[in-house]
Amino acid sequence: MNKTSRISPRAILKLFLKHARHPWIAKRLALLQAEKWWFNLLGSGPEDGSANTIRQLSIRITDVCNLRCIMCGQWGERGFLLDKDLAALKREEVPARRYIQLLDDLAVHGHSPIVYLWGGEPMLYPGTLEIIEHAARLGLPASIATNGTRLAQGAETFAAAPMHLLQVSIDGHDSALHNAIRRSPSGSDTFAEIIRGLELVREARDRAGKGLPIMASLTTISRENHAHLVDIYERFSREVDFLVFYLSWWIDEESAAAHDADFERRFGFRPTLHRGWIGGWKPGDYALIQAQLTEIRERSARKGTAPAILIPDIDGADNLRTYYTDHAATFGYDRCISIRQAVEINSNGDMSPCRDYHDFVVGNVREQTVTELWNSEPYRRFRQSLARDGLMPACTRCCGLMGY
Repeated sequence: MNKTSRISPRAILKLFLKHARHPWIAKRLALLQAEKWWFNLLGSGPEDGSANTIRQLSIRITDVCNLRCIMCGQWGERGFLLDKDLAALKREEVPARRYIQLLDDLAVHGHSPIVYLWGGEPMLYPGTLEIIEHAARLGLPASIATNGTRLAQGAETFAAAPMHLLQVSIDGHDSALHNAIRRSPSGSDTFAEIIRGLELVREARDRAGKGLPIMASLTTISRENHAHLVDIYERFSREVDFLVFYLSWWIDEESAAAHDADFERRFGFRPTLHRGWIGGWKPGDYALIQAQLTEIRERSARKGTAPAILIPDIDGADNLRTYYTDHAATFGYDRCISIRQAVEINSNGDMSPCRDYHDFVVGNVREQTVTELWNSEPYRRFRQSLARDGLMPACTRCCGLMGY
């Protein structure tokens, strides 16, 4: 049976009370997970490539970012945005008023998805807070993935709206490590900005009295920090509600070339964006990673401690070695479910079935609504291709497959 990303039962139990206070959030999370389970039982979906309810609206709301993180497929060592002009990227962004119209249209058509904002750095987009507030008015749980450098500007709105989930990228237990990985061209102490920002969000959350947003740290395991995962857990287990550790998404030259050929055979043109994820940030000491993760699992299992989640959930030094050295290994993640539940919108309004490798575009939300594009001919053709011919080479280390 195909695997999907999951949260351990222990972590679910620890987070249950935080979500139980808000049935409008808990219901949507439950429906999303239930459909994943049913998908495994029922197969690849209708033969015509159509899909039903939109469970998540994912918006890469801006490509602009104030950091240059080493493992980033956008602005990192081989990032696909490195040769782009920042001013041009800003000019191409979809205005907030259009996103608000799209949210209203989704509600009218019976869709009530989780709204997920990311980037680039979403707090550099001027309408982010306005969109979060409007989603809350519609009863749509909103979340944001941010590098944390502008938490102070959003703290009050996050708590008052309320926003469902605040996800902050944290890759070190101190300034030296975090700032070396998540590099600021200005030389600012981004770690200190995160610490202060988290404090302000907690204070705003306490004043609002709603218990929201739930706060999570996101750590990408890399060559620089893989010996300090326990340190990161200990430093932030009292700062956030839960901690997520990502094994990292990557591709190598051989798989990238295979993806070029396979994608062109299916769709008639060559993709480019997957090559942004080729890089040398992968860790190499698999026994050490396993020891770190085992210790984190043990500490997070104790009463009163913050739960920790590993994505994808792979255990054992040999399996970790395979994950980082054999790009073809899927570990049971053999079918893409996100293309039947989640919508991916790029900063210029292009809508794609695929989150990380969004070369295939089904239309643009400036001219059409999300509901009009959801079961359009291009979207159905993409779903049919993956159902008929299986995963593409790039898929095996993709958030949409292993992290969704």
